Amino acid sequence: MKILRKERSPALAFIFITLLIDVTGFGLVIPVLPDLILHLSGGSHEHGARVYGSLLSVFGLMQFLCAPILGNLSDRFGRRPVLLVSLAFAAGDYVLQAVAPTIAWFFLGRVIVGITGASFSAATAYIADITPPEKRAQNFGMIGTAFGLGFIIGPAIGGLLGGIGPRVPFWAAAGVTLLNFLYGYFVLPESLGPENRRPFTVANANPFKSLAIIGRHRWVLMLCGMASLLWLAQQVPPSIWVLYTEYKFHWGRSENGSSLAALGAATMFVQMVVIRQMTQRMSLPRMLAFSLVFNFIGFILMGTAPNGGVMLASMLLWTLCFVGGPAIQSMVSEQFGADEQGAIQGAMSGVMALCGVVGPLAFSWIFGYFTGPSPIKLPGAPFLIGAVLTVFAAVIAYKAVTIRSQAGISS
Repeated sequence: MKILRKERSPALAFIFITLLIDVTGFGLVIPVLPDLILHLSGGSHEHGARVYGSLLSVFGLMQFLCAPILGNLSDRFGRRPVLLVSLAFAAGDYVLQAVAPTIAWFFLGRVIVGITGASFSAATAYIADITPPEKRAQNFGMIGTAFGLGFIIGPAIGGLLGGIGPRVPFWAAAGVTLLNFLYGYFVLPESLGPENRRPFTVANANPFKSLAIIGRHRWVLMLCGMASLLWLAQQVPPSIWVLYTEYKFHWGRSENGSSLAALGAATMFVQMVVIRQMTQRMSLPRMLAFSLVFNFIGFILMGTAPNGGVMLASMLLWTLCFVGGPAIQSMVSEQFGADEQGAIQGAMSGVMALCGVVGPLAFSWIFGYFTGPSPIKLPGAPFLIGAVLTVFAAVIAYKAVTIRSQAGISS
């Protein structure tokens, strides 16, 4: 067992670097994308917000359709080839968006990057492959750490590069993603042994039928239903952060890049320190309850923030909600065998992607309405709706955890 752990440790570091570079490339374009879309759409502020939300929804839709396909392909052919192909297409997509002359080209780019972004189902399955069940919550937190660090580096540099030109961050993202591909090609080992692979079938790749695996256990189905509300609520900040801070606090690209970098730093601290400590001292259901409390508090504070300083502090406090993701993934993962980790992670990624379809479209439209034609100007309305969704999620979570406990599971 000791030898096995020594062999697994480097692989965990490899997948972390792969995720980190991937997120950094994505983070590079965030500070400039809303302004670029507003310029190319040629409409009002409200119209630009709706186009921006539609672009994010297209991304989520493609993730939903493709996550189970890539998850099941990774169960058949291994995690490594799925990750490498996805990275190659992602690099080409950033080049496409760097030269896109119209909004239509950006929609095409969102389709491509949505497909390749579904590779996270293979990445999470990779982690499940090389991690014993008792360590999965901690190591799933590594995904959040990669997001956090990537969002420190990406938006901060993207904000600076955006000052040179709105297209420059896309070229930088293409270069970073190409570097990620080369790193994975020469360094990343395969994690799934031949004995744990299973045939690929079209039925298993059906994005709706793939969700059926969630329904095998009643409490898993309920927990994923709860998670869908939680993940839907958590779509508010990425959907409207730049739009909201520009409108209410008059932040520019540099300020937004810095604020997103701060978000990344806080997220990384939560994933590297808070989750590690909590998994040693707290059960998974208690971690989930902790997450829901801070999700609610954070949304109320952000939706009513009177100035930029309070907004930034509220956002940093909100990041404590990220302890819930690894807890949910770990509780669900422990109910499935080694040959189904790609399928269950693909199904969960599909649920998250559905939230990524509905959330950006709904919240950007709500933001556009309450900053445009509405007689009541309430730009923080999407955050307040997120708080309400969190309350409903908490009620379902309590019922799901109760059923789980009655089934004899106490972790």
